[in-house]
Amino acid sequence: MRFVPTAVSGAFAVEVEERADDRGMFARTFCAESFAAHGLASVYPQCNVSQNHRRGTLRGMHYQADPKPEAKLVRAVRGRVFDVALDLRRESPSSLKWAAVELDSEKRNAFYIPAGCAHGFLTLEDDCELFYQMSATYVPELARGVRWDDSAFSIAWPFAPSVISERDAAFESYSQEISL
Repeated sequence: MRFVPTAVSGAFAVEVEERADDRGMFARTFCAESFAAHGLASVYPQCNVSQNHRRGTLRGMHYQADPKPEAKLVRAVRGRVFDVALDLRRESPSSLKWAAVELDSEKRNAFYIPAGCAHGFLTLEDDCELFYQMSATYVPELARGVRWDDSAFSIAWPFAPSVISERDAAFESYSQEISL
């Protein structure tokens, strides 16, 4: 695996190194020792999937507040998505910056998003499915979000979403008082 740094401190595009022969292909997609060596979460007590029917579906920008913030390792297992990490950590050198990785099931790449960052994605084609490894279990009362189109962040989405949940559309604009 290759860990490619992004504009968000501690967020990495994770690229697989494929080994191919006449049988097909083999690649490592996760190794606890490699992740730990890069200072990344290496234990994932919860995994989730997200299926999305239509191109232009936006989910985000979600995060889980203290005391159980969660790092995420996200990959597309079907389709392509524009995946975004937004740094909400006040003390981070990349505070309020964002980074995006195009996750593509054919490339088998992933995006590591550190705890304290909001996460969201926009589907680039119909019938996308994502697989998430989470460093903390979900706690509903700690679930938070910020607006996907907030001018405080100026995320350069490739196009405007056509499908977004009422909850995600109703997130408030960013405030310095945000609860991490």
